[in-house]
Amino acid sequence: MSTDTDEAGGEPTAASAAELQARVEELEERLAAVESDDADDGKSMVIIATKGTLDMAYPPLILASTAAAFDWDVTLFHTFWGLDILHEERSKNLKLSSVGNPNMPVPNAIAALPGMDRVTTAMMEKRIDDNETATIEELVDTSLEMGVEMQACQMTIDLMDYDEDEFYDGVTVGVGAATALQRMADADVQLLV
Repeated sequence: MSTDTDEAGGEPTAASAAELQARVEELEERLAAVESDDADDGKSMVIIATKGTLDMAYPPLILASTAAAFDWDVTLFHTFWGLDILHEERSKNLKLSSVGNPNMPVPNAIAALPGMDRVTTAMMEKRIDDNETATIEELVDTSLEMGVEMQACQMTIDLMDYDEDEFYDGVTVGVGAATALQRMADADVQLLV
């Protein structure tokens, strides 16, 4: 780029000043485009929640709320028993299955006895309370407030005869597997829980 100066060789002419101003504006536009691209490069995650037990409700909610805290675009798609997490009443009464759970402090032969699920659920609820861990309800509310899109599988709603009005406010209903798959295909991270 050439700069024209007046005959004395000192000050730039009006034409060179206009050229310089146009170049500055072009560079500012390019910088704004780069900054905009950087802002759009946020991470995205889709989590499929399929289980509705107390111990399996925590992982998708913790991962979703944590990713949202890092400004990730998060979708949490609930299907089959995972819908219990979105159900306001059922989410308050999720149980812990003691049979087949290798981390239970009781052997499977004892865990299979009648009433053991109540015992192990009470043990887990006490641990959650003693540790001041957020409840499922608090994690759902926090996730929704942070912009996590909580989706409920429409086929499962119909199959299991869920009442959509009993889900937490803010839950997206009427979503199918095709929508979930498309979101997964576009996401940086995909998890099945």
